[in-house]
Amino acid sequence: MTATDTIDNNQTPQEETTTPEQHHHHEGHNHEHGHDQDHPGHEHQHSPTLNPACTREVEIEIPADEVSKAFRTVIKRYQKQARIPGFRAGKVPESLIRSRFHDSIQQDVVESILPTHFRTAIEQQALQPVSQPQVTDLQMKDGEPLRFKAAFEVLPPFSVEGYQDVKVEKPDTTLTEAEFDEELKRAIDSRSTMEPVEEDRALADGDFAQITFKGRLQSAEESETEAQPIEGQDVLVEVGGVNTLPAFNESLRGARPGQELTFEVAYPEDFGERRLAGKTVAYDVTINGIKKRVQPELNDEFAKELGDYESFDDFKQKLREHMQSEKSRRIEAETRDRLIEAFSERFTVDVPESMVQNQVDARLDRGLRALAAQGMRTEDMRKLDFNSLRAAQRDPALTEVKGMLILDRIAEEEMIEVNEDELDRQLFMLSMQTREPVDVLRKRLTSEGNLARLQEQIKREKAGKLLVERL
Repeated sequence: MTATDTIDNNQTPQEETTTPEQHHHHEGHNHEHGHDQDHPGHEHQHSPTLNPACTREVEIEIPADEVSKAFRTVIKRYQKQARIPGFRAGKVPESLIRSRFHDSIQQDVVESILPTHFRTAIEQQALQPVSQPQVTDLQMKDGEPLRFKAAFEVLPPFSVEGYQDVKVEKPDTTLTEAEFDEELKRAIDSRSTMEPVEEDRALADGDFAQITFKGRLQSAEESETEAQPIEGQDVLVEVGGVNTLPAFNESLRGARPGQELTFEVAYPEDFGERRLAGKTVAYDVTINGIKKRVQPELNDEFAKELGDYESFDDFKQKLREHMQSEKSRRIEAETRDRLIEAFSERFTVDVPESMVQNQVDARLDRGLRALAAQGMRTEDMRKLDFNSLRAAQRDPALTEVKGMLILDRIAEEEMIEVNEDELDRQLFMLSMQTREPVDVLRKRLTSEGNLARLQEQIKREKAGKLLVERL
């Protein structure tokens, strides 16, 4: 605990707990993010290496009388709050206060007068920082002018001239009957049952073979085969199914229950199970039985089992509308991403490193939250190599930020604005996700300075949508 910490919290600095080496949490230089506590080990780079092309610097001198006045104000506050054995409250000598809390006093003085002069300096030069200033060459002594330099990043001007001429292919968004039929079949299959086939007959396309199998990797080391046995009991394989390998279809088609088969399967290089990809496996298969998928009766009762639908026709209509909406949204997003990629290749933008690191933070947060949702323990998160994770995220983060900056500039060119209805809709969607009342959410985002960022995001999305529609 520090003198400044206790004063900021309306408490009293204690003599035995206030040494400059033990403290000073300096808001603005070492600020904390709530998600850092959610995901231990995720350390933000608060002072990243600045991009020279985006870096600006101001030199500032604050008059000696203003510095002395700030010292007197801070010292009086320390005298009033300090609790030191041997002295009554408010009666601690100034000389003792100065020596005992020297570093904390100096830091409080800097914090009280530096921000105002920094803002004045950048306003006079018409500069708009996009990063926290990094203060260097700080020279301060009571009774003398305070001098310092502050380096920070700005967004340099860049041109998007000719963006209207940048084109990419926009696929047809119309929902095909084949796509609809496949999804409808999936919905029906989810309510279907698997029933055994009692009649004595051979397997045919559409049947499910119930098999027991053992497989041996060909030309593989014995230890690999023993370590990961390839075997299964009463596994169902759809004969003629689109996801069934041709070798299984050919071998199972026409076979009967009780029959034993031996055949080889050559797996493609891109097969989903890595240990089998590109390998050949010799299988011993026993057919235990045949099962058939029995579909439910496609009537209004079935539709009501699937959700809030009045009839089976109503279900099909809403399914079609939903699929069309999702396909349009997906293709629009993919087309927008390709368009932004084309913009990034065409236009040169000097991207502030601080913005890149903020995007790295955002990407890591999403990844860590996903790991937490999958059940990863806090202690395991602490073991992650965050330096490597940050390094791996930098290039995609740079691409994302560059794309956002280009979209922002295009939104300016198009004079795109965000009205209150659009903002309210987005706030409503966010409130559903965060489970916060809309008015509480709006107040919080405003106090955090994030409401303006939300408006920028909506404006960016509108710009992207407009560009895609023009293709």
